Amino acid sequence: MTTIVSAVVIGVVVLLAGSLPWAGLGTWNFRAGNTLPWAVPLMAAYLWGYWRVLGGRWSAPAEADWFRRNLRANRLSPGVWGAALGAGALGFAALLALLAVAARLVILPGSARIEAPAGMPVVTVVLLLIMQSVVAGVTEEAAFRGYMQGPIEHRYGLGVAILVNGLAFGLIHFGNHPRDVVMILPYYLAVSAVYGGLTWAADSILPALVLHSVGDIVVLTRWWATGRPEWQLTAAAPALIREQGVDAGFVVAVVAAVALTGATAWAYRALRARRERWAASP
Repeated sequence: MTTIVSAVVIGVVVLLAGSLPWAGLGTWNFRAGNTLPWAVPLMAAYLWGYWRVLGGRWSAPAEADWFRRNLRANRLSPGVWGAALGAGALGFAALLALLAVAARLVILPGSARIEAPAGMPVVTVVLLLIMQSVVAGVTEEAAFRGYMQGPIEHRYGLGVAILVNGLAFGLIHFGNHPRDVVMILPYYLAVSAVYGGLTWAADSILPALVLHSVGDIVVLTRWWATGRPEWQLTAAAPALIREQGVDAGFVVAVVAAVALTGATAWAYRALRARRERWAASP
C-alpha cells in the first residue's frame, strides 16, 4: 500500500510541476485575446527544462538514475516504434467502438464548449491548442504512466497499476465534467488501459506520449470547432437501447468493440515480445 500511495503522490507532483505553468500562461494568453501566441515559446522552453530534469540530466549520478528509471522514457528501435504506434492506433479504434456502445446504453454527459476570444486569429487559437495538447501528452504520460504506473506495476502487476492510475487520471479531469465524474470514470479507465498497456508493452512512455499529444490535438481542435468533447461521437445523441431495443447498429458496435479490444491485446503482447527480442539483441 505504501508503494501505491507514494507513487500517486509523486505522480501528482510531477503532473503539477509540468502543467501548472501552462495553466497560468496559456489561460492568460487565451482569455486576454492576444493576437500573438506568446505563451507557446515560453512554455516550450519550460517543457525542455522540465524534461531534462525528469530525465536526470541536471542531477547527481545517483539521483539521475532514479529519475531516468521512473520516467521510463526508454529508447526504442525503429521497428519497435512502428509496432508501438500501430498497436496504439488499434487501441484508439477500440476506444471509439466502446464509446459507440456506451452511447447506446447511457446518456453521456456534455461539456462546456471551447470559446476563443472575439478577434483572436485562427492560427493563434490552433497554436495554443497544439501546445495544450503537447503539455498534456508530456506531463500526463510522465506522471501517470511513468512515475505512477512504473512502481505500482513492478510491485503489484499491470492490472492494479492501470486501475490506480486510471482512477487518478479520471479524477484529474473532473473539471471537464464536474457533475458527471463517476459516470465518465470508465472512459478514463479505458484510456488509461490503452496508454498504460502500450507503455508496459514497449517498456517506454514515448509511444504513448506521442499518441496522447496527437490525439489531444485532434480532440481539442474538434471540440473547439464543434463544441463536442471526445466521448460524444455524433452531433445528436443516438437512441438508447432501453427506448429502441437492440438493433443491427448496436450489434455491429458490440462486435467491433470486442474484436478491436482483442486485437489490441494481441498487438500489445506481440509488441512486448518484439521489444524484448530487440533489448536482448547485441
